[in-house]
Order: sequence, then structure tokens, then C-alpha cells
Amino acid sequence: MDFTPIKLALTALRAQKTRSVLTILGMSIGIAVVITIMAAGKGLDHMVMGQLDAFSPNTVTVEVKIPSTKKTSSDNAMGMATGITITTLKEKDLDTLRKHPNIAAAYGFVTGQAIVKYQNEAKTSLLFGEGYNLQEVEKFEIASGRMFTKDEEESLAQVAVLGSKMYELLFGEENAVGKTVYIKGKPFRVIGVAKSRGAMMGMDMDKMVLLPAKTMQKRVLGIDYYQELIAKVKDRTIIKQTVADLETAVRENHDITDPNKDDFAVNTMEEAATMLSSIINGLTLLLVALVCVSLLVGGVGIMNIMYVSVTERTFEIGLRKALGAKSRDILKQFLAEAIIITVAGGIFGIISGAAFALAIYFIAVSYGYDWAYAVPISSIILAISFSAAVGLIFGLYPAKKAAAFDPMVALRKE
Repeated sequence: MDFTPIKLALTALRAQKTRSVLTILGMSIGIAVVITIMAAGKGLDHMVMGQLDAFSPNTVTVEVKIPSTKKTSSDNAMGMATGITITTLKEKDLDTLRKHPNIAAAYGFVTGQAIVKYQNEAKTSLLFGEGYNLQEVEKFEIASGRMFTKDEEESLAQVAVLGSKMYELLFGEENAVGKTVYIKGKPFRVIGVAKSRGAMMGMDMDKMVLLPAKTMQKRVLGIDYYQELIAKVKDRTIIKQTVADLETAVRENHDITDPNKDDFAVNTMEEAATMLSSIINGLTLLLVALVCVSLLVGGVGIMNIMYVSVTERTFEIGLRKALGAKSRDILKQFLAEAIIITVAGGIFGIISGAAFALAIYFIAVSYGYDWAYAVPISSIILAISFSAAVGLIFGLYPAKKAAAFDPMVALRKE
């Protein structure tokens, strides 16, 4: 194999070090962003799927929804975000879930926010109103103390379980069990401290305070409805039929005859995982596509640099051809220059992208997110292939122009 074109290309690039370095840097930034985005997409997917692991694959949820909108529509999401409140999901619906033969356990969920006080400490906290049988449905462990009971929930007992970080913020190393905290000016006896759960859907689950759902409804929020019902099925193989049964039953409870006007949506964890994974993958591909456009712009820059290089080296080209170099030799040299620039940019970009992805990993972990560090092989293949293709395509025109020079005309240019 003749390495002469490569040697000549390297010599030419060394002669214009600043220009070569800047061109390589421009390509490497684009490649680094591609690697970083794809690695971050994998990390985000791992984090979200890991958070869903808190719920069993056998979990079914009934969530409130704005009537005449799809549960995954932007109209529904925007409506909820702007303060539209659906108040139709009530105790009757929870009883309906519990009576279904394929439901093992179910509870109602409400949430709010309030200042939690203990002596001189006061912290703003998320309040989760959940059922006494929470541990039968999802992964929730107590580090010290205990969970509240059915009797405590039914009697609207003012008891609380603290998240691990909320416990540390309020009590430090002091034992919290048996002590009293104040929520909206009302005393709540601490009966337990939860084990660390990390972040979930952007919320730090360790800074929350857990109250019995009915206590939360009546004594804290002053409402009689739920925001969500969460249940665990006994037999996952008939989960679709269970969902259909629940939709029919809740529809009857709400006097709804047209399914398009449902003010609720029944979901499974499998649906949620598939939907979230599709969203993350779609967003990642979109961002990669946008970055690839910037790489094409970088390719135009390479073509421009190579074109300037050809113009500057007209005499050199003419002299080489006069001394016997063939057009294909000139073509190979300039094409080699373009490919070396882009491949060098690709390699440097891969290393930089992997480093950026590692930095994102450490930042995410420091904030308590279950992030995974992974540089997908597909991103490396894409980076190398795209950079080589850009070099080949955008270096071809200047190389052909150089190869087409008439040696006598080229020599007279000097």
C-alpha cells in the first residue's frame, strides 16, 4: 500500500498547524456533543427505568385526567400544569379497585407541600398522603420505627413517617420516633423514618413526609378526593382485562357513558415504561440529528479550508505535476488531508465526549440520581463514520479541483 499521499498530507497539515488544529477542534466539538448526548440519553433511560422499579410490573394506576383529552396529550399535561383540578376520584373508586378479584391491594394518593417544624428547625417539605398498605404495592422500607396502621388511617390519626433527609434536616442525629413535628400548625407524632429512596421523577423522595392518606385529605388539605389510585394485580397475565374492567367500573361510578369524556385514565407500569423509554429515545435522536446538522456545517467549513489550501498551493501542485505526479496522486493527497482532519476530530471528539459524559454522571450521582455511565458503541460508530464521511464528501471537491490543474497554468500563477 502506498502511504505517500498520507505522508504528504501530514507534512502539509503540519505546515499550517494553527489552521489544522482549529479545523480539527471544530469537528471534535460536534462529535463530542453527539457522544455526550447519546451517553446522557442512556443514563437518563437507566435512571427513569430504575425509578419505575419502585413499582412492581404488576402495578396499575388510576389517574385523574381532563375530560375530552388523551391521557398522554399536551392538552391534558398543560391543563394539569396550569392548575385545573379534577375532584371526581373518590373513596368509592378506591373501594371499586379493592373489590376487583384480580387486585391484591390498593390505596389512594394525594400530595401537597407545607412547612414542617420541629423546635427551632423549619423545612419546606413535600407531603405524601398514602395508604397504610403502601408496602404491599410498592418498594418502601422503614429504617426505624414503623409504618402507620389501617386503624390510624381510618381514625385520621396525626402520625407521620419522615424521609431520611428530612429526618436529618430536622433532627440531626437525635432519635425522631415518638417526637412531635408541626405541619400547618398541627401536631403530628413521628412514628417512623424511611430508608433512603433517592430521587424519582425529579423529586427528592428522601425530603418528603409521609402521612396517612385520609389524614392528609381531611386534616391537612381539607378535600375528599384523591389525585391517584395505585393498585397491585394478582395475575399479571390478565392485566389488560383487569384494566378494561376497572375502566368500565370507574366510568359507572362517575356516570360517564362516552369514553372520550373520561375524567380518569387507567395505566400499567409496562405502558409507563414503554412510553417514557420512547420519549427519551426520541428526544435523544432529535438532539443527535440537530448536532449532525452542525457537523454538516463543519463539513462545509472543511471544504472552505481545503479550497483555500488548494488556492494557496497552486504552484506546489503545478510543480509536482510537472515532475511527474499524476492527477490521481494530487487527488489522493488532498483527500487524505480532509480525511485526516475529520478522523482526528472524530477521535478527539470521542475522548472529549466520553469525558463530558463521565462529568454528567458524577454530577447526577452527587445529586442522588441513579445514573449510569455508558458510552454506546453505536455513538462511537456514528461519530467515526460521520466524521470520515464528512471528510470524504466535503474534501472531494477541493481535491478534484487540485487534481484538475494544468501544470503550466499552475506554475505561471507564481
